[in-house]
Amino acid sequence: MFTFASPYYFFLLLPLVAAAAWIYRRRTRVGIVFSRAHVLRMQPATWRLRLSACLPALVLLALALLVIALARPRTVFERMHRSVNAIAIQMVVDMSGSMEALDLSDISGNQIVRRRSRLDAVKETFAAFIKNRPDDLIGLVTFGGYASTRCPLTSDHESLLHILSGIEIPKSDVNGLAVDQEEVMTAVGDALATACARLREADTKSRIMVLLSDGESNTGIFQPDEAARLARQLGFKVYTIGVGTTGEAPFPARDMFGREVLVPQPVLLDEALLKRIATTTGGRYFNVRDPQGLERALEDINTLETTRVEREVYQQYNELFDVFMAPGLLLLVLATGLNMLWARRLI
Repeated sequence: MFTFASPYYFFLLLPLVAAAAWIYRRRTRVGIVFSRAHVLRMQPATWRLRLSACLPALVLLALALLVIALARPRTVFERMHRSVNAIAIQMVVDMSGSMEALDLSDISGNQIVRRRSRLDAVKETFAAFIKNRPDDLIGLVTFGGYASTRCPLTSDHESLLHILSGIEIPKSDVNGLAVDQEEVMTAVGDALATACARLREADTKSRIMVLLSDGESNTGIFQPDEAARLARQLGFKVYTIGVGTTGEAPFPARDMFGREVLVPQPVLLDEALLKRIATTTGGRYFNVRDPQGLERALEDINTLETTRVEREVYQQYNELFDVFMAPGLLLLVLATGLNMLWARRLI
């Protein structure tokens, strides 16, 4: 389907038609005194005369092409109205300082073959999860020392993944310390409470949370167990995904010369807390290293009651204005240049 996004620009063709009439009407014939006029009629027209006669038409054609480009011609790829069976899923993603650990990287000897932080693993697991839930309403809450809503419940999963890709661990200053020390801490309870507030607004019958974290809660107003009980009272299941290991893990740092080095630091994966949250709410726990765990969680989610949701699928366009704009500009520059060079006039 071919359409124009701004068809009112075609009104500019009216003064263009008037300009064309004026240009061609003003060309009056000029007579000179010459005794042998029949000799002039036998002389062939030169290429300069022919070119000079065509140049006004080229200018008008160029302007017409630019008007078409302003009207934004485009083709419509898709437009439809869909009804789907959906549930509401609030993703809760940890972006605290501990998620910078590189214990999930592929290391050979002292060299990192494939750099992969805990946050990188979370993003990969997140993408794999929503790829299997194309019809559901999914939102995103992130947390460090504070919890914040990054994306409301939406069916636009491409936009959701774009927002997720921009999530980063808080930057450090020149001394390697976070600008906001509170932000590198982990407020699991506040994140779950925020997710509960967002899920309460959903109209679907089944509403769940998926928490991706290393589980080590060390700040916040709400305690994780308190937030888990709140989720249970509201009827929300929480599926928890553990990220990382317990022990020592390499962290990126800067040496005295400003070069990036890896420094081992103690890390903790609080699986007991994550399992307790899942058990309290009737959900399921699995580790990011366990791909079968994700499949089992998806099987559990598939048994939940869905709600019929009416969805408008927005139109997708392929813009074609450049197809008209490029030749229009080229013709305009060419015609104006030749007019000024050969005919010594603009039009």
